[in-house]
Amino acid sequence: MSQPPGAPPPPLAASSGLELNVAAALCYLAGLITGILFLVLEPYNKDKTIRFHAFQSIFANLAMIAGWFVLTILAYTPFLGLLFTFLIVFAYPLATLALWIILMYKAYNRERFVLPIIGPLAEKQAAGL
Repeated sequence: MSQPPGAPPPPLAASSGLELNVAAALCYLAGLITGILFLVLEPYNKDKTIRFHAFQSIFANLAMIAGWFVLTILAYTPFLGLLFTFLIVFAYPLATLALWIILMYKAYNRERFVLPIIGPLAEKQAAGL
C-alpha cells in the first residue's frame, strides 16, 4: 500500500517496532557494538536523536577504554602505583558503571544529556550525513 504524494512518512515506532526512547537507550547497552549497530540499521540511522546517542555511546566508550589504558600504565609508576591500582580496581569501574546507567536512564526518559567534550563531537557527527 503506497502513500499519496506529500503525505508525512509513517512514525519510526510503527515502522521499526521500537520507540525512539528505547532505541536511544539501547545505543548505550553494549557500548561500541550497539552504537555502531544503530548507525547501520535502516530506520534508526535517519533519526538525528538516535544518531546522537549512538555517536555519544561510541565516543564515550572509546574515552573509557583510553582512560583505562592510562590508569593501567600509571599503576606501574614507582610512587603512585598503589593509588592508580586502587583507581583501576575500584573507582574507575564504579564511575564508568554509573556513567553508563545515567546515560541509559537519560536517553530512555527522552532527556538530551550531553557529555563534556564528547557530546558536542557527537552532535556534530549526528547533524552530518
